[in-house]
Amino acid sequence: MSRLRIFDDQNGAQPLAQHEDPRAIAEALAPHGVRFERWPTHDDIAAGATQDAVLSRYDAEIARIMADGGYQSCDVVSMTPSNPAASEARGKFLAEHTHAEDEVRFFVDGSGLFTLHLGTQVFEVLCERGDFLTVPALTKHWFDMGPEPQFLAIRIFSNPEGWVANFTGSPIAEQFPRYEASA
Repeated sequence: MSRLRIFDDQNGAQPLAQHEDPRAIAEALAPHGVRFERWPTHDDIAAGATQDAVLSRYDAEIARIMADGGYQSCDVVSMTPSNPAASEARGKFLAEHTHAEDEVRFFVDGSGLFTLHLGTQVFEVLCERGDFLTVPALTKHWFDMGPEPQFLAIRIFSNPEGWVANFTGSPIAEQFPRYEASA
């Protein structure tokens, strides 16, 4: 189940608030420019599906988001525990970072934990199958796919070359729960 937990950025042990209702999640994130939606999923598309099959099946949703945000390209990322690069990929995004463009994701299958550092609060968003999330450009955040990652996600970009992480050097991500403690 999708979930948002909000923490004071000095205390990763005790959430200030928690929401599991998608509407409440969207309302709590919206004032920060973060977009959260629930999209219908298709049972014929799950982990292991080809990029072409995924993009074709979600063509209408992708076209709407690309037109709304002026995005230029999209692709599909799939990660499973058996992927030899899983551990390295997880470690790459566990540190707080920003991007020069929006980070736009739709979870076709599986789950991942986006944690956003917004002012003096930390917003932990457990994204599951059917969740769409847009993290605005320059927002401090980190992503945890878990020790045994299992997800299939559509990524949408402004820059056809994709995005680059700009690490802040802050140790804040180490003070908050990892995926396995949050799922």
